[in-house]
Amino acid sequence: MLEFGTDTAAPTDLIKDGTEASFMADVIEGSAEVPVIVDFWATWCGPCKTLGPMLENAVTEAKGKVKMVKIDVDAEQRLAGALAQQGLPLQSIPTVVGFVQGRPVDMFQGAVPESQIKEFIKKLCDMAGSDGGLGEALEAAEEMLAQGAVADAAQTFAAILGEEPENAAAMGGLARAHLAMDQIDEAESLLNTAPEAIFNAPEIEAVRAQIELARQAAGAGPLGDLQAAVEANPDDHQARFDYAQALHADGNVEEAVEQLLDLFKRDREWNDGAAKAQLFTIFDALKPQDPVALNGRRRLSSMIFM
Repeated sequence: MLEFGTDTAAPTDLIKDGTEASFMADVIEGSAEVPVIVDFWATWCGPCKTLGPMLENAVTEAKGKVKMVKIDVDAEQRLAGALAQQGLPLQSIPTVVGFVQGRPVDMFQGAVPESQIKEFIKKLCDMAGSDGGLGEALEAAEEMLAQGAVADAAQTFAAILGEEPENAAAMGGLARAHLAMDQIDEAESLLNTAPEAIFNAPEIEAVRAQIELARQAAGAGPLGDLQAAVEANPDDHQARFDYAQALHADGNVEEAVEQLLDLFKRDREWNDGAAKAQLFTIFDALKPQDPVALNGRRRLSSMIFM
């Protein structure tokens, strides 16, 4: 085990100091590859001095399965404030948050025993599918789904779940197969039966977002009429919001995001922050590395920081 306090304590590829400027690349985008643990600390915090080295030891021992970013909340107050606006308030220090696939999936506060830290890391790795036990079968099922062989994909996802009931990727894949067959209720019912260990896993949350968008699409208004309404009155926020929903239902995701970003810029508090909530739903439904999601998240974050 490495001894912290020496020059070899924190390999820069696994453990680094984070800033507002680097947060998107290091945490949001970085967690699409491996889980990222974010340690929110402060120089005046006594428990932080105990927890920090323990976290670094555990991350080093994981040998690349996870990474760690350390955020000094005093030096990065704007970042802390922006995270609070996005539903991640830092009520006490230290706070440790685990990110998988661009989203916060688990957290704890205060100094905890080493055993709990290791369990925390194991849980993040399991949620990210880092064990790779059924990776080839999952890849095959995803390929079937992409090629339109929906029934075969569903059968393969179901078989994987038979071997590993807490496989979030397989559960999410089976639900997406139901969506591809226009079986929205069946997809929702399936996710409602997800085991507690994966109930809020990124793969499951992504499909929940897709289900919400699919239900919205069923009630979307006429695209041309809504476009005309927005052009006639750019300050008609409800028309712009409905127009964005209709665009998404029509498959024009990028333009839907543009309209919602415009609405957020005009009035971020309109309808209890409906524009931001809808943007998060769309981002969650997309793959983490989707250019529309990456660009949209960056632009929304820059607006929140302003």
